[in-house]
Amino acid sequence: MPINKKTKKMILDNKRKLVTKNDPKSPISEQYRTIRTNIQFSSVDQEVSTLMVTSSGPGEGKSTTVANLAVVFAQQGKSVLLVDADLRKPTVHYTFNLTNTTGLTSVLTNQMPLSEAVKLTDVANLLVLPSGPIPPNPSELLGSRAMKAFLDNAQKDYDFILFDTPPVLAVTDAQILANQCEGTILVVGSETTEIEQAMKSKELLTSAKAKLMGVVLNNKKIDNSAQYYYYGVK
Repeated sequence: MPINKKTKKMILDNKRKLVTKNDPKSPISEQYRTIRTNIQFSSVDQEVSTLMVTSSGPGEGKSTTVANLAVVFAQQGKSVLLVDADLRKPTVHYTFNLTNTTGLTSVLTNQMPLSEAVKLTDVANLLVLPSGPIPPNPSELLGSRAMKAFLDNAQKDYDFILFDTPPVLAVTDAQILANQCEGTILVVGSETTEIEQAMKSKELLTSAKAKLMGVVLNNKKIDNSAQYYYYGVK
């Protein structure tokens, strides 16, 4: 069957998004591994097993960042679960070419157990829990006792759990989940995220008692001539 332009574009977009899987030796993949190392070093005294990734607004790269972080943690041999907790505009299932007929909302509403809702990926050690059907009350679901029970159960089965969430300034969902995760990463877009937006996001996350572990600068243009300076191959 011939591949139409839309399908071809989607395949190329997904390939670009999952650079750590498709091009693990690239400089960008190395940067994701550096972020992984920084996360691990920032939590020496208390090992982090639940991490949330968010941004100030849409289109700043949080979903791409969390998907690639999930891949590099899995490549380290850890059993990793990537959860799409953006119950308003979920995208994780697109990135991994999965269906979204069931997922997190199915588990939270007791329609199926976590073990049946998770989906295998072609990355060893990495499983994905899509959002599932979009609910009318995302904030209430994320702040429910069912969500706390879900976290307790998931931590028994996986070494590391990452959450993709809606932008902080758009809705309260990220603040609600930040309070339940052991670490939070804020993604800002180079030349797109305004300083005031980033500062307001930090303020909201801090007021929600999030443990803000750091900020990832996304889409920063790098001078290739300086990329390998330290390796003497300039």
